[in-house]
Amino acid sequence: MATNKLLSFMKLIGMTFIMTIITLPANAQFLRTSYFMEGTHYRQQLNPALTPTKGFINLPVIGAVNATVGSTSLGYQDIIDIIDDGDDFYTKPDFMNRLKDNNTLNVNFSTEILSAGWYKGKNFWSFNIGLRTDIGANLTKSMFTFLNQMETIEDNWRNSNYDISGQQLNINAYTEIGLGLSRQINSRLTVGARVKALLGIGNMELKLNRIAMSANLPTDQQINEWSNDSYWSGSLGEIETKAKDLKAKFDNYHANLTVGAELKSSFKGLELKEEEGKDYVTDFDFDSGNLGIAGYGFGIDLGASYKILDNLTVSASILDLGFISWSKSSTKIASANPDPINIKGSTYADMINITDPQNSVKGALNQLQNDTENYMDLVTQGDVLNYDMLQLEVGEAKESRKSRLASTLVLGAEYGFFNNKLAVGVLSTTRFVQPDALTELTLSANYRPKSWFNVALSYSAIQSAGKSFGLGLKLGPIFLGTDYMFLGKNSNSVNGFIGVSIPLNKRKACCKQG
Repeated sequence: MATNKLLSFMKLIGMTFIMTIITLPANAQFLRTSYFMEGTHYRQQLNPALTPTKGFINLPVIGAVNATVGSTSLGYQDIIDIIDDGDDFYTKPDFMNRLKDNNTLNVNFSTEILSAGWYKGKNFWSFNIGLRTDIGANLTKSMFTFLNQMETIEDNWRNSNYDISGQQLNINAYTEIGLGLSRQINSRLTVGARVKALLGIGNMELKLNRIAMSANLPTDQQINEWSNDSYWSGSLGEIETKAKDLKAKFDNYHANLTVGAELKSSFKGLELKEEEGKDYVTDFDFDSGNLGIAGYGFGIDLGASYKILDNLTVSASILDLGFISWSKSSTKIASANPDPINIKGSTYADMINITDPQNSVKGALNQLQNDTENYMDLVTQGDVLNYDMLQLEVGEAKESRKSRLASTLVLGAEYGFFNNKLAVGVLSTTRFVQPDALTELTLSANYRPKSWFNVALSYSAIQSAGKSFGLGLKLGPIFLGTDYMFLGKNSNSVNGFIGVSIPLNKRKACCKQG
């Protein structure tokens, strides 16, 4: 039995994670805590209509870096345990009790290589070159139950009924070149848009649609006992009775294994390897030296802000409407639909001849044992990503493939006090990532006495299960922020944002809202 039952699956996740690190990845859930901080331009990442008080030039690379790790049920320590200890973390009762039927894991990064914004009359122009990556995985509780129960007792494999279907891995990494324009239509309405050319670095979709097994098989000890000559001692009538009893037992034996999976990959440098003598994938290999542009695409962000009252403002935006078309030459596809294992006890029961019980039973037992060993060779490895079980066969990519961006819907409202130097706001964001959309509701309080000094405190209620606060601080050219503070090992979501920029021209007084 394998000692590390998540080894192959975590190897694939780890490998793709390394891919994104190599590409200086990005695309995170942008910092919601900054949304109502008027002195910072970073809030334009969430709504292109929200113009800052000054123009800016971000320092290369470190001008805007955002990283987020989040899960619907797994805590920070759980994720560390999965990475560091693939053997025994799932045997812990506390871990199993925290799991839901479906457990999502999202890892997102973003960085701006170069970005700037400036005022020209009533217009605010912006330009950016950034790197973006989303990693999303879905892990079912049934998979962890399967691993937990199969860890030590091999006989469990012979009497089992498990369905671990539904595991998913999604990756999207690309470079973004954007040009934005915000315009103040009147004293109350501001609209904005950003168009983006996209250079695709890589995309992967892995779905384990069907992995189900069911078995009721005799143990090796039982087979050895029935094969022994001493078992067949006694009178002819006793021997025939034993043969009839075994024939009835054999009718109840069975073993079934069905598998279905699909892989779509568009990464230059990713190779699907096949061992000699096998016509299916036996390993994944990534050569960072061959990394390059694998596709091209287009995206757009749209936003608006409207002052209902002098101190009440509502806003909305839709981000990342677009797609990337991945080239045929960079695309690899593979699917797994091997012939199911279907061991029927009646097959062996029919081999038993009551007139020749000992020899016929031994013949049936030999056949049953051989078929059982073939079944056990596959299932007792216990790997979620078992190449011999899946038998992913590489197919020819007949055409390019497209992937949609992870769009985000943003809705906000704020109420200002003391000439809008103090404000409270509520923000809703829904990000349509794979495998499941992520919705967050954020409440915030914002103190913004000067353009160079803003501070915000936020509370997000959904993704962190109400267990985390956020903080944003703008102090001159430096901005630090988080939506999810690290509050211990059980934190479901953790993120951080850092930005350093050089201020440029101010918005003219005649063009200010109010």
